[in-house]
Amino acid sequence: MKKYKRIFVIVLDSLGIGAMPDSEQYGDVGVHTFLHIWESQGGLNIPHLRSLGMGNLCGVSKDRAKGCYMELLEQSVGKDTMTGHWEMMGLHITRPFQTFTETGFPKELIEELEKRCGRKIIGNKSASGTEILEEYAEQEIESGDMIVYTSADSVLQICGNEETMGLENLYRYCEIARELTMKDEWKVGRVIARPYVGRKKGEFVRTANRHDYAVKPYGRTALNVLKEQGYDVISVGKIYDIFCGEGITEAHKSSSSVHGMEQTIDLARKAFTGLCFTNLVDFDALWGHRRNPAGYAKELEAFDEKLGELLKLLGDDDLLMITADHGNDPTYTGTDHTREKVPLLLYSPSMKEGKLLEPGSTFGNIGYTIADNFDVEMPYGTIGTSLLSHL
Repeated sequence: MKKYKRIFVIVLDSLGIGAMPDSEQYGDVGVHTFLHIWESQGGLNIPHLRSLGMGNLCGVSKDRAKGCYMELLEQSVGKDTMTGHWEMMGLHITRPFQTFTETGFPKELIEELEKRCGRKIIGNKSASGTEILEEYAEQEIESGDMIVYTSADSVLQICGNEETMGLENLYRYCEIARELTMKDEWKVGRVIARPYVGRKKGEFVRTANRHDYAVKPYGRTALNVLKEQGYDVISVGKIYDIFCGEGITEAHKSSSSVHGMEQTIDLARKAFTGLCFTNLVDFDALWGHRRNPAGYAKELEAFDEKLGELLKLLGDDDLLMITADHGNDPTYTGTDHTREKVPLLLYSPSMKEGKLLEPGSTFGNIGYTIADNFDVEMPYGTIGTSLLSHL
């Protein structure tokens, strides 16, 4: 018999908690996303996260935690969104996704994309979404060119003005790019449509109509087996895109991390049996990559307020799991993700006491715990260990 009827997994995108043993191989030395935000701001007003053991886990406070807490290490290679999320649900990634951060995309790919889309490509470099619009959006609108750019992630991003290019055209160009970037030499984890509005510098704003075209998971995950056994698998935020819809029974698109929490809170008011899987991307996209610890801190405090609302709605047969997919230390050099351990905070009102659990060797412990709870067998070849007996 299952211990919990509903499990809520919330991913605080990029909230790492210290360097992995192999972080130096990734160029990441002394990184610690959470601790460095805490220190840079002289502390954080996050009473609900602290009540679940976050402060204890990171050595910034000694709280009487009501939940179990631990750190998880990543077995897979890389430090990107897809690798982290896929490992959570049991997949072991042994070959990193390609990045084109330093060089831009190859001439051959750009020429083929121009030919297939019928538009000249401008940009083709690594940049932030706001910077690329300020530099090229006026030209795109006036000339009918198309902005293509990348980042520190394994992504190809295409900008399109919703009025002059139109969403349908933008999405079609991204589908073409996704087809082209399935070739091994050009393969990226995601192609992302980046729609925006505005007509001149200083007025450009990206809209909530973003769409990610991800590579499908190479194998079956915890999500697939849950869905196959008739359980609800509800996604909030970009989870649906990360898994290409594989194993998802119901999807909710978010316009911000606060909105994603509001959606999760609304779902907590409803009856379902299974998993609610939420990604809150603003920590990473708005603050980590832009190296803004103050903005990251405010986002954490805003999350904590919403977390307080969610906690009030949980019953004895609910389990909350709060984690992250990688690091993105906003005090570190560059704009890349950072290779870090992640927190795992586990809480149910039915827990008798909070405690520190031994470190886990893989993010896959999350998926295995969920599968164990619902008495479904994880797919062959997946990694992880159930924590259910420790809760």
